[in-house]
Amino acid sequence: MSAARKVVVFDYGFGNVRSAERALARTGAEVEITRDFDKAMNADGLLVPGVGAFAACMRGLRAARGDWVIDRRLSGGRPVLGICVGMQILFARGIEHGVETAGLDEWPGSVEPLEAEIVPHMGWNTVAVPPGSELFAGLDADARFYFVHSYAVRDWTFEAHHTLLRPPKVTWSTHGTPFVAAVENGALWATQFHPEKSGDAGAQLLTNWIGTL
Repeated sequence: MSAARKVVVFDYGFGNVRSAERALARTGAEVEITRDFDKAMNADGLLVPGVGAFAACMRGLRAARGDWVIDRRLSGGRPVLGICVGMQILFARGIEHGVETAGLDEWPGSVEPLEAEIVPHMGWNTVAVPPGSELFAGLDADARFYFVHSYAVRDWTFEAHHTLLRPPKVTWSTHGTPFVAAVENGALWATQFHPEKSGDAGAQLLTNWIGTL
């Protein structure tokens, strides 16, 4: 029997770390909540949660050296999974109340207010999954996931700088207008929804991620 995958839930003060820990433990992973640099670097997988304001999350992440951890892991092809605002901060910028905050710029694009009659987008919703997705493998097309957010990436533009690079797989959902619900891009995956709050569908998704580590 192979050893359990070791996963660190990065604790930088902005995220539902306990619920993420419980959900990952149910997949059979060995999970630790920490901001320790070496442990975060050496884990098989790193989960970056996030709740609250984009700017506050970025300040907390930088204070905990999370920006360095993410960059170093990705430079070495080490898997990272971002959730909710932990996904949003991976983009170039966040715009809240007219104020622009720089993100990690792993992907181009802006996190902007949702355009919908009811905001926040809170509750269950379906997603449109691209062909060949590993993240959503084994899930029905009508699987529903739990969202809680007022901001999202509504415009995706990505130009590969090398013809041998595979373009990211982008999953969409709709609340008022379409928005990015998940991205699979080499070692970097992320979801706008909360898989740890998404019942059996979320559990399958986390199991899929653990299976790639």
